[in-house]
Amino acid sequence: MIKEINLSTGDYQSWQDITAQVAKIVEESGVSEGLCLVHNPHSTAGIFVNSYLDPMTPKDILHDLDRLVPTRVDFFHQFDSPTDASAHIKSVLMGHQTFVIIREGKLLLGGSQGIIFADFDGPRERKVFVKVIAD
Repeated sequence: MIKEINLSTGDYQSWQDITAQVAKIVEESGVSEGLCLVHNPHSTAGIFVNSYLDPMTPKDILHDLDRLVPTRVDFFHQFDSPTDASAHIKSVLMGHQTFVIIREGKLLLGGSQGIIFADFDGPRERKVFVKVIAD
């Protein structure tokens, strides 16, 4: 079964820790050992595992992504806007999905790790899909 998480992003670029929502889906699945796939179907957003403890981590990561891939008007593809073009590249760098091991019914993450959804071309209504796979 595939579950859906609905998100509203508030800024041009934003970062949301969705670990609690994913953990609840894993718990409700009843799977004790397996894998959890978290999939982002958007080409201007990313999903990844990172630290959520320091509130400045998102600012650093988003700032450096802007430094690496600044919004500019000389992209070859300009379907929507310069921010849309840079967001496509940022989403490729961050990835569209992540797997997390399930052990003893829980997500196997480090002490400060969380599952992060980042929007690079907001604000928008977004969806994330979660698939729990038993061993």
